[in-house]
Amino acid sequence: MGDSSGSVSVDVERIYFGGKEHPVRTRYGSVAVSVYGDEDKPALITYPDVALNYMSCFQGLFFCPEAASLLLHNFCIYHITPQGHELGAAPIPSNVPELSVDKLADQVADVLDFFGLGSVMCLGVTAGAYVLTLFAVSVYMIRKFEGVDRSLNQRLCKRLLDQRRGVNVCRFLKAINERHDLTEALRKLQCRTLIFVGENSQFHADAVHMTTKLDRRYCALVEVQACGSLVTEEQPHAMLIPMEYFLMGYGLYRPSQLDSSPRSTLNPFCISPELLSPESMGVKLKPIKTRISLNV
Repeated sequence: MGDSSGSVSVDVERIYFGGKEHPVRTRYGSVAVSVYGDEDKPALITYPDVALNYMSCFQGLFFCPEAASLLLHNFCIYHITPQGHELGAAPIPSNVPELSVDKLADQVADVLDFFGLGSVMCLGVTAGAYVLTLFAVSVYMIRKFEGVDRSLNQRLCKRLLDQRRGVNVCRFLKAINERHDLTEALRKLQCRTLIFVGENSQFHADAVHMTTKLDRRYCALVEVQACGSLVTEEQPHAMLIPMEYFLMGYGLYRPSQLDSSPRSTLNPFCISPELLSPESMGVKLKPIKTRISLNV
């Protein structure tokens, strides 16, 4: 609705993204998976933060034309939405067992099995980043692309609570609050990892800590200026250049108008070893401070 100032209010959760919805039955109940793009392309798995779904967590990134072009040109996107976080979801009955973080990670494995996916890349935010990291270290040890950003988006969380899904949010939050320490497992993880964190995020120190525990040969940290805890929504443009350099290591790229869309490979053994270094990814081991122009 518009007002006299010309501003427009839009309910972003009701914007249709054009994907195909799949209810996927796992060992621990069904989860909703929204699929976008050509399923013959490599898979990119996303997992949102607590109290968010893929629309409220990733719409800023995928509404960014350059980022959408980069990702949709190279990947088929599989957005996993945690149980009870779907748009219009009913409260989960009290007799349904609560899930631990290990079972949430097992659900991710079941989703891959359902779609017949092998090697994948993953993009997680906060709690979702933890679930995907646990999945990587305990199940497949796959190559992983992860945006780590830890927050509860208060406005959207309140909306979910108002929509009688508070019990659903609390179940996911309880699982995350009871998570176990992955520090030792991170030392053994050799998949390439790109971490984004807002300079004003209250969890900035956590992201830096995670970077110090990962193998320095395969990890880089990007610090986004003028940004809080949800980089995918607050500063999605700041993610573009680091993502491009990261994906170049796998032979993936952003298309020009004349480019076709070839099948890309995620097999790291086809990549020369020097491309696995953070320096060759175009990033440094110390935080990169992205700079944006602010309209005051």
